[in-house]
Amino acid sequence: MLEPRQVINNCYRLEKKLGQDTSRQTWLATFLDAQQQEQEQVVLKLLTLSPQMQWDEHKLFEREAAVLKSLEHPRIPKYKDYFIVENLPGSRFPWFVLVQSYIPGASLQELLNQGYHFSESQVEKIAIEILSILVYLHELEPPVLHRDIKPSNLILGEDDRVYLVDFGAVQDKAVAEGVTFTVVGTYGYVPIEQFAGRAEAASDLYALGATLIHLLTGRAPADLPSRNSRIEFANLVSVDLGFINWVGKLTEPNIADRISTASYAIAALKNKQTLSPPITTNKPTGSKINIKKSASQLEIQLPRRGNKSLRAFYLIGLFTPLLWQIIHFLILSTNAHNNEFSFFSLIIPIFIVTLIPVIILPIFGETDLYFDRKNFEIRWKLFGLCYWRKRGKTKLIEKLYKQQTKTPLAPIGITIELIKGQKFTTTPLSTVERHWLIDEIADWLKF
Repeated sequence: MLEPRQVINNCYRLEKKLGQDTSRQTWLATFLDAQQQEQEQVVLKLLTLSPQMQWDEHKLFEREAAVLKSLEHPRIPKYKDYFIVENLPGSRFPWFVLVQSYIPGASLQELLNQGYHFSESQVEKIAIEILSILVYLHELEPPVLHRDIKPSNLILGEDDRVYLVDFGAVQDKAVAEGVTFTVVGTYGYVPIEQFAGRAEAASDLYALGATLIHLLTGRAPADLPSRNSRIEFANLVSVDLGFINWVGKLTEPNIADRISTASYAIAALKNKQTLSPPITTNKPTGSKINIKKSASQLEIQLPRRGNKSLRAFYLIGLFTPLLWQIIHFLILSTNAHNNEFSFFSLIIPIFIVTLIPVIILPIFGETDLYFDRKNFEIRWKLFGLCYWRKRGKTKLIEKLYKQQTKTPLAPIGITIELIKGQKFTTTPLSTVERHWLIDEIADWLKF
């Protein structure tokens, strides 16, 4: 049993136990020179070589020592020593001991446990500092992957800088050789591909994004709701939408949709207002609706329905009011003195006037919608030419809903209603497109 003030290897005096599990212990210690004079504080990581120890633990421990020895970065603990102690008092088994520099400060997890609330600017600063470390690690040849980024492995030093510690899950040379490693990492911070035994640079970025979510919300990612395997946190924080979108890009469950490198993540953070949010709903199959979404703007193009509008049941709904008017005015014209003149003078203009809004516009009409945080604009087009537009203040939008129609089979668009009671309706959409688009707009507006 290790105790404070105990000296290991004749030069390391144990001061305080920092952590312990079944086969590992971590201690704060003081290095003593040959004259037993105190020199500096260090951290000792010890692994017992008991029969119950898993061979994977042994490999990971040795890899940590080897990799740490090769690293040289001011925000990563420096390798000091690595040795085996055969006869520790109170222990029947030998111990591996890894010695590294001590970083005075507190882990982000300790601060969270104390109830500390991180501001948006603090979290963004932490993100940039961690990314600068990851740029160094990932651009080594071969790349070095940490694989266990989380608040407890990030130290906020007394110099107010962030340090990345605990390389016990590190993966290095085998990345280039295509070797599959033991699954390591902490649930909630580990992406799907890492659970499959493989990790890439983007896997560390996912863990970073999950860590930032923990700092922003004060809750561990595993305790937050998810949708389509994405961590849902935007409704729990009051921060810049661009920053939310950026964190969302780090935590995309599909690695192909995720920001791929630390360098690109830094560049994307500088231009966060141009980022679109993570896809939260699936675009209906075959839909030609075009959406361009960023934190500051939303543009939607609703194409013409074309031949899809010419189905029989759809035409019945369209022609119902038209036929009623034709019959009504035919009767009136029959009773007139000049039947031929009355019929054509009344029916033809009515037919033309009815033809445009009831048939032509639903089939060939298009609608463009533009929103930013201050204003919105709706443009109605026919054959690509704008024939009507309407502008307003975005903050005056009260609700979105499907268009109300008196004819059951008539085509239905989306109605945007303002606080003042004004209503604007888009060109017709299919049911699945309409529900999907209402969700997309409402999500961007944060209804």
